[in-house]
Amino acid sequence: MVQSILSSLENAASFSAVDWLKKAAQMKASDVHFHSNYPPLFRLHGSMARMQENALTEQELRPQLMTFLSETQQADFEKNRDIDFTYEIPGVARYRASMFLTHSGLNSSFRVLPPGASTLEELKLPAALSKFTEFHHGLVLITGPAGSGKSTTLAALVNLINEHHSGHHILSLEDPIEIVHPNKHCIVNQRQVLDHTQSYARAMRAALREDPDVIIIGEMRDSETIGLALTAAETGHLVMASMHTTDAVKSISRIVDSFPPEKQAQIRTMLSESLQAVFSQLLLPTADGNGRVMAYELLLVTSAISNLMRDKKTFQIPQMMQVGRDLGMITLSQSIAELVKTGKVKPEVAKKYVEETLF
Repeated sequence: MVQSILSSLENAASFSAVDWLKKAAQMKASDVHFHSNYPPLFRLHGSMARMQENALTEQELRPQLMTFLSETQQADFEKNRDIDFTYEIPGVARYRASMFLTHSGLNSSFRVLPPGASTLEELKLPAALSKFTEFHHGLVLITGPAGSGKSTTLAALVNLINEHHSGHHILSLEDPIEIVHPNKHCIVNQRQVLDHTQSYARAMRAALREDPDVIIIGEMRDSETIGLALTAAETGHLVMASMHTTDAVKSISRIVDSFPPEKQAQIRTMLSESLQAVFSQLLLPTADGNGRVMAYELLLVTSAISNLMRDKKTFQIPQMMQVGRDLGMITLSQSIAELVKTGKVKPEVAKKYVEETLF
């Protein structure tokens, strides 16, 4: 793989950082890495590949990477030693970037962002997700590990609301803004943490006074943001948020456990009354090694599942999901088993992601 890529690049040693970003978009890489004293790297189909044999020194990297930052951002980076930002090459792509210092020197990673919001069909997501946009209030969670496409799924749902629901005010809180949504049938306001607000929690407190119909939270990171999201969901808003959890039960547990013990009973009650759905996604390498395929879990909260959350019996939720297959529900284990059965994923790969024996 590495040699075939290297041989396909002409004059790779003379490429600039901007050239590598352009090439990454052309090759449909998901990420670009620049590390001092190491060759540039692309993440292709989930694996890292060197783009040239020669290492880049910090003296070569620093002047190029600093051109991606404004004067204000450069001052912020020099003060704090790391910074997150977005960068756009007009006509090519937008990138979500992180620049940071390590023992080896200056480093940076760039996530190649889609040019715009995709549809559920284009992303090969289950059609049942369209039901999420029909909720008038409540909490919807999109979860998964880093790099699993949570932001892309959220953007597809925002776009679906924007195209098919007239007169809504959609307020999106992001860090940073990845996909820009033009106003269609809705008003879409996107706020970037640090640029437009100090934190997710502060933006959530303000959101309750800004008359939104739909609130998008790029990531629920702390108990204050989670508590405000639950309050917003209870008071008539549709809240969609992402979390770094792998399945529905872990997502529920993460929310409850983020609060001190004396508050957890109240949070379980709030969650049981406001949670509408959890969609968890995971990208697995395909059997032919030329791409990745999504395994997913879908929980739609019924009255029975709501009672399990309230009564501290979340361990029984997977059983209820199996019973609810006719509603579109599916566990992550079932989804992975189906990918193995259809030959899309190798059994030895699947076994790394499921605890029980299904194949």
